[in-house]
Amino acid sequence: MKQSIYKDYKELPLFLNADTVAKVLGIATSTAYELMHENDFPSLEVGSRLIVPKENFKQWIETKINVK
Repeated sequence: MKQSIYKDYKELPLFLNADTVAKVLGIATSTAYELMHENDFPSLEVGSRLIVPKENFKQWIETKINVK
């Protein structure tokens, strides 16, 4: 597994692209793209780009952690 380059939530940019999502989660960029196309993932389409607002990404992670 890849290791995240980010050590703190505050280091993240306001909007995350697939490369940043991959780095945060320690996954391949191609896997991040797949994740960003999932219905429950909080990505936004801006033109031809997919981005994720930092706050929504954090909420998504918290939701996934709390699912049993």
